[in-house]
Amino acid sequence: MKTEFALRWRLLLLFITLGWCLTLPPAYCAPAGFFHVEKRDGVWWLIDPDGSLTLSTGVDEIGYAPDRVRGAGPSHYRESAEKIYGDQSAWGSAALARLRGWGFNTIGAWSDRELWSRGAPYTVILNIAGHAGADWQHGKPLDVYDPRFEEAARKIVEAECASRAQDRNLIGYFSDNEMRWGPDWRGKETMLQMYLEFPQDAPGRREAREFLRQRYNRDISQLNQAWGTSAKDFEDIPSSAVTEAFKSDADQFLGMMATRYFEVCARAIHGADPNHLYLGARFAGKVPDPVFQAASAADVVSVNIYSFDPRPLVEHIFQLTGKPVLITEFAFRAEDSGLPNTKGAGPKVPDQRARAKAYADYVTRLENLPESIGYHWFKWADEPKEGRFDGENSNYGLVNINDEPYQIFVDAVKAANEAALDAHKKKAH
Repeated sequence: MKTEFALRWRLLLLFITLGWCLTLPPAYCAPAGFFHVEKRDGVWWLIDPDGSLTLSTGVDEIGYAPDRVRGAGPSHYRESAEKIYGDQSAWGSAALARLRGWGFNTIGAWSDRELWSRGAPYTVILNIAGHAGADWQHGKPLDVYDPRFEEAARKIVEAECASRAQDRNLIGYFSDNEMRWGPDWRGKETMLQMYLEFPQDAPGRREAREFLRQRYNRDISQLNQAWGTSAKDFEDIPSSAVTEAFKSDADQFLGMMATRYFEVCARAIHGADPNHLYLGARFAGKVPDPVFQAASAADVVSVNIYSFDPRPLVEHIFQLTGKPVLITEFAFRAEDSGLPNTKGAGPKVPDQRARAKAYADYVTRLENLPESIGYHWFKWADEPKEGRFDGENSNYGLVNINDEPYQIFVDAVKAANEAALDAHKKKAH
């Protein structure tokens, strides 16, 4: 009887556990042997495939032939790498050895795909919005209501995610990079305004108009009063207004379309690969709060923060989402590097010693936050002084275009990286 009772009790506990697990995002019930995230003693962690607590400390754009001059000219870095290593395979082995030697453990975004099969943890950008017609570099927004969006997501995850479902080295996927969510350096328009300016037959334009019809009880006079306009009907409404009501409408619509974006991406990614993390969409710094809130559909919120202190924004994101945060780009540019540094993101500092201090301070501040699960430095090698495809010409590299490390800087980077895990562990005590 005791044996039968014990068996029944174990089965009951199993069913309770399975039922509870099914209510959680896949990241929290990931099968053993894959990266996932957990909150332990009030502190968020990336858990590696062996079950150890870790952080994702990575470098972006680890590439053999990065940054051709003006996008079409030579890659000065590749010319140097070929002379030193002879071929890409030998370069890759040396680059990954350096990566580990400097205290990094992750191959970040934009890196050579050839590196993914070499035993190091890595991440993948799917570029779902780009394949569905958006253009993040020029600020062309995604129409989340266009059937092409879901179709693009389906095709991409079938091609990129399904085949990686059993890869222990994969951390997870970014759906996109620095998408347009409203007014920023690419333009002043709100998302509602941009959707209302889509072509007449665009699904997003129809959804925006229907949203306003519902919001104003299909009474155009109510909208006119709220917006200070004189439209004849909902087909005639202007794309923007200057009233508080318009701003409120724009926020509501933004939250609605952002929610659809993240839900579609999460469903597609986890449907094709239930074992790995959906790492969000790599926000370009602060985006409107409705977008941050929608990003809670991801397992991790990823954001690029080019400032001396990431804490205010990281804390704000966590307050809105309750999800762990991964910094996917940050950098500081030294004026003694010989590069112009006239175009590119991130603070400038006088020299490599100041750059080293800025890195150490950034990492220390970040990893004293319980919601942070890591950071990725932008990037492996400097940009050409002539400018890359978009004109950027800055000192972002751990190494210069001759593949020579900035020794003062990388020494400080190594020390900060090695101290980061202990700093984060202390938050649990």
